[in-house]
Amino acid sequence: MLRKLLSLISSIGLICTLTNSVYAAGDAAAGEEKSATCVACHGTDGNGVAPDFPKIAGQIPGYIASQLAAYKSGERQNALMAGMIMTLTEQDMQDLDAYYAQFQFSKESIDESELAAANRGREIYRRGLSQYSVPACMACHGPAGDGLPARYPKISGQYRNYLVTSLREFKSGVRKNEEMNTIAFRLSEQQFQDLATYLHGLD
Repeated sequence: MLRKLLSLISSIGLICTLTNSVYAAGDAAAGEEKSATCVACHGTDGNGVAPDFPKIAGQIPGYIASQLAAYKSGERQNALMAGMIMTLTEQDMQDLDAYYAQFQFSKESIDESELAAANRGREIYRRGLSQYSVPACMACHGPAGDGLPARYPKISGQYRNYLVTSLREFKSGVRKNEEMNTIAFRLSEQQFQDLATYLHGLD
């Protein structure tokens, strides 16, 4: 038991060290200068200008840089992003990561008519669906949806449209991630909507 505990503490320490080193690699001031082309879709503070574009403010350190790298390599496909990132260097990506990490996600809310959907989404997020071998989402994204460095992104307060679109892309295989491809494949469109409603209002 003690050996397992020490191993866990060591792992957490390594994660923190790696995350801090990734964050430190970026220069927020330089990132601000390089963010001019990002503003049209993501806004000056990374909270987006429309629900189809994701909020990237306050994302866990390292995640934005990793996604930009995925777009540049072709691992992640998006026609709009493809044209934006081709000239970015690894340092540019780190600088943009550091710039947007300093902002806060804007808060969202749901109305009373959406409570039933949000409650269904909450059950999936917190408990999973054992009958379909779907694990609880919070196992990777955290109880409050704040993400776990450096692999699992913050998803609480995210726009519903973007969340549903992402789940559809994972289900179809357009967006590649072995864990998410398997999970999304086992969920229905209604469950996508329920999860997105719950997460949209999760503070």
